[in-house]
Amino acid sequence: MTDVSLPHPASDPGLTATVIGLGSMGLGMAGALLKAGFTVTGCDVSAQAVGRLEAAGGRGSASPDAAARGAACVVCVVVNAAQTEAVLFGPEGVAAAMAEGAVFISCATMDPQVARSLAQRLEATGRLYLDAPISGGAARAASGDLTILASGRPAAFAKARPALDAMAAKLYELGDDAGTGAAFKMINQLLAGVHIAAACEAFTFAAKQGLDLAKVYEVITASAGNSWMFENRMPHVLAGDYAPLSAVEIFVKDLGIIQDMARSERYPVPLAAAALQLYLAAAGAGMGRDDDASLARLYAQLSGAVLPQAQGDTAP
Repeated sequence: MTDVSLPHPASDPGLTATVIGLGSMGLGMAGALLKAGFTVTGCDVSAQAVGRLEAAGGRGSASPDAAARGAACVVCVVVNAAQTEAVLFGPEGVAAAMAEGAVFISCATMDPQVARSLAQRLEATGRLYLDAPISGGAARAASGDLTILASGRPAAFAKARPALDAMAAKLYELGDDAGTGAAFKMINQLLAGVHIAAACEAFTFAAKQGLDLAKVYEVITASAGNSWMFENRMPHVLAGDYAPLSAVEIFVKDLGIIQDMARSERYPVPLAAAALQLYLAAAGAGMGRDDDASLARLYAQLSGAVLPQAQGDTAP
């Protein structure tokens, strides 16, 4: 890994980007930026992840602040608000390293109040903040076809526009105040978490009845009971493959945030609460880092239903 401590090349300063967090989403987004002609520097706690970016034509850095120097935009694709705050204001934070007028694009799912607070702190330093949670998965990240739910000052949108155009097929501009994008994302996550839980419940119930699961999938995806999550996640169950594309722990976090938001508003969310308990149970059973379709395995353990196993898997 090559540590980058010098500014990005100045030949086209508008096409310089830093990506902090090179997991499946961040690496794909970095790749989409590279395809769009950006000079991209990346940083991640994993040297292997940084190496993958370098192999794709990007540059690697050992610290966020070094990576951010000279970039027109810094795209932060970490897990949560605490990691975002550390990237911004930690010992090697980007806030002090970013050029004045550069934009920080925050993609983590978080409480809207926290997004507003981070934006205020960064903007006080003369930098811009765009609240920009993402949806679409790793494949769409790599092809530049994400959905981005963004809010922030017009100047932040203007500065981020070239990067947003490279990363997103659908960009929703949701207002001038940071936190609005985060609020929209939490509504999406409430529905996504509940729909995955419902899909796993129904699919494992079909297994308990001895139905042909491939035929169940065919019928339901052509019927009114279908959902995007059923259609997307149940092939994982059919294949017996729970390698994490979106982990159980993601919904432990996100549905937990929804519970906190709803409690502060004195708003009941009983379906989200029930789904959260299922994700907690799956995490407690050792599946937290596995794909969120593992809720089907939880139902199977509770009921004795038999689900398909991965090819070559002889576990009971």
